[in-house]
Amino acid sequence: MDIGVELSLYPLREGYIPVIEQFIARLQGHAELRVVTNSMSTQIFGPYERVMGLLGEQMRATFAQHGKAVFVMKVLGPLATAS
Repeated sequence: MDIGVELSLYPLREGYIPVIEQFIARLQGHAELRVVTNSMSTQIFGPYERVMGLLGEQMRATFAQHGKAVFVMKVLGPLATAS
């Protein structure tokens, strides 16, 4: 089952833009997912288990590296797949 996730990251620190850019770059490093960014959020599309697992790993890494942050997430699923 494929899902779509819209995610916004709000690091609770000065110099927050590099933290956001690093997070997005780590997501974009996974070719099996489609990652779309705009000025308001990042959208990730792919298989449920892979998207949710990757988000869990990357949110944890962000907390460990940069401290407090807020993630706002919307999840849409299941998405229709081409047959």
